[in-house]
Amino acid sequence: MRERDIVLFGATGFTGGLTAEYLARHAPDRLRWALAGRRAGRLAAVRNRLAAIDPGLAGLDLLEADVTDAGSLRPIVESTRVVATTVGPYLELGEQLVAACAAAGTDYLDLTGEPEFVDRMYVRHHAAAVATGARLIHASGFDSVPHDLGVLFTVEQLPEGVPLTVRGYVRAGGRPSAGTYHTAITAMARIPQASVAQLERRRVEPRSPRRVASDKRPLRYERSLGAWALALPTIDPDVVKRSAAALERYGPDFSYGHYAAFEQLPVAVGAIGGTAALFALSQLPPTRAWLRGRMRSGEGPSAERRARSWFNVRFVGEGGGRRVVSEVSGGDPGYEETAKMLAESALCLAQDDLPSSAGQVTHAVAMGDALIERLRRQGISFRVLEAS
Repeated sequence: MRERDIVLFGATGFTGGLTAEYLARHAPDRLRWALAGRRAGRLAAVRNRLAAIDPGLAGLDLLEADVTDAGSLRPIVESTRVVATTVGPYLELGEQLVAACAAAGTDYLDLTGEPEFVDRMYVRHHAAAVATGARLIHASGFDSVPHDLGVLFTVEQLPEGVPLTVRGYVRAGGRPSAGTYHTAITAMARIPQASVAQLERRRVEPRSPRRVASDKRPLRYERSLGAWALALPTIDPDVVKRSAAALERYGPDFSYGHYAAFEQLPVAVGAIGGTAALFALSQLPPTRAWLRGRMRSGEGPSAERRARSWFNVRFVGEGGGRRVVSEVSGGDPGYEETAKMLAESALCLAQDDLPSSAGQVTHAVAMGDALIERLRRQGISFRVLEAS
C-alpha cells in the first residue's frame, strides 16, 4: 500500500498551477495527493491558493525534490501510485523522473510533445517499466489526448476485423501554450537527433502483426468538411499509430492522417509559409533564442481569454462499407483543457479499474473508454455526427 495516490510536479508553473487547481476542485475527498518541486516557499504559495478553493487542502503535503536529482526523486516515486509532471522542456529535464518511475513501478504522465524525448525514453526505460508494471504515458494534454482517444472512439463505431482509415482535422481558437511553442522550436532545431532516436527505437521495438500506416498527403481538400487540410507535423499521428499497433480493434490494416483544417486556401498557404519561416529561424542559435523569447514558460493568457478559446477535432473514419464522422470538442486547448486532461488521466490511473498494461503505452491502450467517460463528464464532447 503506497502512501499517496498522485504527486504533481510543476505546480508552481502556469499549466501545472491550473492542474493543481483542477484537482482541488474535482478530486474526491479521499484522494491522497501532494505537490512536489524544488522551492518549498513557492509550493506553499500554491497550497495557499488551493486552500482558498478547498480549505481542507491547507495541510496538503509539499515534497521538496529536483527533477534532475535521482536521489531526491526516489523516495517520492516509491511512495506514490501516479506521478504527473508539467516540468519541461522534457529533453533537458524529464529523464530522471521517467527513470525513477520505471524502476519503482510507478505510473508516469507528462505533457511532452517532443518525439525525440518519447523515443529515447522508450529505448532506455520501456523494458524496466514492463518488468515493474509501471505505465509510462507521454503527451497527456491537447497533445495528444483528444486525437488518440478521438480515433479510438471513431474506430469503435466501425466494423471489426476489416481495414480501416481515419483522418483527423483540427480546428482551434486560442493561444498555444508556451510549452507547446518551445517544443516546436526545439523539434525543428533537432531534426537530425530526432531521426537518430527514431531509428534506435525501431531497432528495439517489436513489430505489430498488423499493418499501420500514415496518410501523408501534405495538402488536400476535404469535401465533406468544405475545408483545406494541411498535414500537421506533430507527435499526434505517432501516438495514434502506436495505439493502432497495440490494439487489435483497429483492424488488420489501419492508416491515419492528421491535419489542420482551413476554410480558405490562402490561409492554409500562409500557414505553410509561416511554418517554413519558423523552421528557418530555429536553425541558428541567435534567432532560435529570439523565437523562444516571444513566449516565456510560466506565463499564460488571462482567465477571460482562456474562456473564449476552443477546439474541435473532426474525424472521418471508413472501413467495411461504413463511414463515420465524429467529433471531439472542448474549451481552451492550450491551458484549461490540457490541465483537465492531465488531471483526469492521473485520476483514472489512480482510481479506475483498467485493462492490464505496462511499459511505455498510450492513453488509448492504458485507459481507453474509461478516460473518454471521465472527460465527457467534465465537458469535453465525444460524439458521432454522421454514420452511413
